[in-house]
Amino acid sequence: MLVSFVMICSCQKQNSAAEQQLAQRKTELGAREEALAARKSALDEREKALDEREKSLAEKEKATMNARTNPTNVQGQTPDPAQVEAEKDRMIQQLSGMTPDPSQMSAAEKEREIQRAQRLPGLGELQSQKQLGADELETQRQRKLEAAGMSPTP
Repeated sequence: MLVSFVMICSCQKQNSAAEQQLAQRKTELGAREEALAARKSALDEREKALDEREKSLAEKEKATMNARTNPTNVQGQTPDPAQVEAEKDRMIQQLSGMTPDPSQMSAAEKEREIQRAQRLPGLGELQSQKQLGADELETQRQRKLEAAGMSPTP
């Protein structure tokens, strides 16, 4: 009877160990399923976002294509020469307004322009300036200032 009692107890111990392993595996499986579900939902969200981006991109492309085509079919018409000339004159006036008039430049601006011109001499001037002395350079500078309509400063 003792032998049978020991056998029953050992079987119960094996069953409890197997039950513990089974419970542990079930919890691991549950955790894996939850992680997989989270990954699937994230993937679904990314797919949805990509679909939305693709849709908006297609809409933008369609809008640009519509903007490129001329719905009134004006391409076949020739523009009025008077309108073209008026537009051309208007553009010229705008561009001429952007460039400064030399007569309206202040003395300081003229001096800066002259100095800028002196700093950027041509290749021939560079070679000749290397050979010139300090006095000759000063006389050249005075000549340039007089040619520009400015009095040389002492």
